[in-house]
Amino acid sequence: MEKKILVALDDSENAMRAVDFVATHFTSDCKITLFSVQQSSEKISEIRGPELTPYFMSQKSAFATIEAQKKLRIEEAQKNAWERLRSAGFKEQDIVVRSELVKKGIARDIISEARSGGYGTVVIGRRGLSGIEECFLGSVSQKVLHSLKSVSIIIVN
Repeated sequence: MEKKILVALDDSENAMRAVDFVATHFTSDCKITLFSVQQSSEKISEIRGPELTPYFMSQKSAFATIEAQKKLRIEEAQKNAWERLRSAGFKEQDIVVRSELVKKGIARDIISEARSGGYGTVVIGRRGLSGIEECFLGSVSQKVLHSLKSVSIIIVN
């Protein structure tokens, strides 16, 4: 039976620790998908409306530039993650890199991919929140953990 692992990947150190966990704890015959959910910088640039504050309207291009930089950082993280897995012995054809623009929300989009992609395991880095912050703000890893029942979830600290 094919072992499919979904690695939720952004540009954080926690996400890279999740990649390193997969590289050291899973055998190289697994199929790995490095999956990133990104905001759309084009959509931010197109936002219009009287309800937006004058400050946002004056700074809209700066927000779009920040999102474009974030996209480049994620692409670099994907390349780095791919190279780490290759160095650990995973075959090129067994590592898939996928990016998606956010549809419903980052956690919900990861959950949707995990359910529809036939993955046996989801590996995700834990966000660096305190217990109180996590209780009030939630986190992507906690949402994924509590929403997926038929898939094994590994949250890497």
